[in-house]
Amino acid sequence: MLSGAEENVPGFRQEARNGGKLVCSCEGRSVLIELAKPVTFIFCILCLYALFMTAFLVPTSDMHQRICDCLGLLMVAAGLSLISGLIFLRAMPEPYAGNARLVTTLPVQLFVWASSIMLVLFIVSWYLESHCIFYRDVRF
Repeated sequence: MLSGAEENVPGFRQEARNGGKLVCSCEGRSVLIELAKPVTFIFCILCLYALFMTAFLVPTSDMHQRICDCLGLLMVAAGLSLISGLIFLRAMPEPYAGNARLVTTLPVQLFVWASSIMLVLFIVSWYLESHCIFYRDVRF
């Protein structure tokens, strides 16, 4: 057993199943994880928004430059989504943490759905831009 001075160490608790060793209770760490979840999720959403803006609303005449810009932003969004997904996975309660996978977290699902929808819309817009004419060229 521990002496009276060792029992009152803040941030630690004694566990009987570990032979009376001091184990970190980590209340501060769980608070930081709960604060990091919305911050990283907002950054994930903002990065996907920047990807959407670059893919569809920034006027450029060169399609290859637009594709390169979009691929760079897509990689940044994927990295942020993975980091946010790891934070969400770490914050899951114990009974659910053993069965959870990274793909089932909200930021990763948001990234997969948003990027796949944007990919389909980008291909459709590329086709429409190169094969269809939506204005009349009226010359008198």
